Amino acid sequence: MSDRTVPPQPNFAAYVGIDWGDKKHAWALQAEGSRQIEEGKLVHTPEAIQEWAAGLQQRFPTGRVAVALESSRGPLVFALSQYEHLVLYPIHPTSAADYRKIFQPSGAKSDGVDATMHLDMLLRHRDKLRPLNPDTPETRALQLLSEDRRQLVDERTRLSNRLGADLKSYFPQLLDWFEDPYAPVGLDLLERWPTLEELQRAKPVTLRKFLREHGCRDEAKNDERLEAIRTGVTMTTDFAVITAGRAAAAAAVRLLRELAHSIREYDRQIEGLTQAHADYAIFASLPGAGKVLIPRLIAAFGTQRDRYQSAAELQQYSGIAPVTEASGQQHWVHWRWSCPKFLRQTFH
Repeated sequence: MSDRTVPPQPNFAAYVGIDWGDKKHAWALQAEGSRQIEEGKLVHTPEAIQEWAAGLQQRFPTGRVAVALESSRGPLVFALSQYEHLVLYPIHPTSAADYRKIFQPSGAKSDGVDATMHLDMLLRHRDKLRPLNPDTPETRALQLLSEDRRQLVDERTRLSNRLGADLKSYFPQLLDWFEDPYAPVGLDLLERWPTLEELQRAKPVTLRKFLREHGCRDEAKNDERLEAIRTGVTMTTDFAVITAGRAAAAAAVRLLRELAHSIREYDRQIEGLTQAHADYAIFASLPGAGKVLIPRLIAAFGTQRDRYQSAAELQQYSGIAPVTEASGQQHWVHWRWSCPKFLRQTFH
């Protein structure tokens, strides 16, 4: 038996369930003290959302409105969060899907029904839902920038792998000469000499100067590279393979350069926000925390110290704590499937 007490629930003037859509959102509303459910559509434009929110405030001037929706972030959440009279209750998509199966085991789904279902969850199980209580703008900016940066890094990895696969078909030696295909020296060399045949026509003094200008100061290593270039044998002489490989490599070089520039710009913004953050000294003092991990830790823990009642709550929410299942005589422990993936990656 759990001895944790349920906090008292605030009173609201009305309750709303919203089913998010790309261009239109279905909503269902029930006023406090009424059993009637009103339904409607909300066009996803700033003007329409502002008019809808202002209409709720005008209709219920003495109370706040609880809004349940199947998201904790996104365009609609960002738009509604600016209105103080609206209290948002995010519903996890898995919870919404399982709740829908109770009444629609066939799997049928429609926007209007889902909006009413979210309203029903809000009315009946509000004590199980946690209202959205955003962190400070600085902390949320760090969170969004860190997540976007990680996506750019993943995209760079994907393109690097693709470039490596293309090079293996017609110019594999380049992968042996440099550790990272997306390093500036590798990209510049590939842009200037896109094939081994063209590279071999370059003068040794030109190649040595190129390597030195790109920070390759180890002369012994440079000698090995120059000798490998001189004695290298082309993987294929097939015109089709070489032509397609050159085109793919040229495209990858341009994209990887743009990604590198964007990642540096993200790093600059993240570093400035991190060092100016009120909690910077706390997380910078942790062993092993560097310029990439510090902002992710600030975003992970947040600035609301009462959000998690214990370390176990944070471990469970982030997905680093395993899940225990027991049924009859069976008992097993497994990986936690449903959790914020970026947050779990931060702690791992």
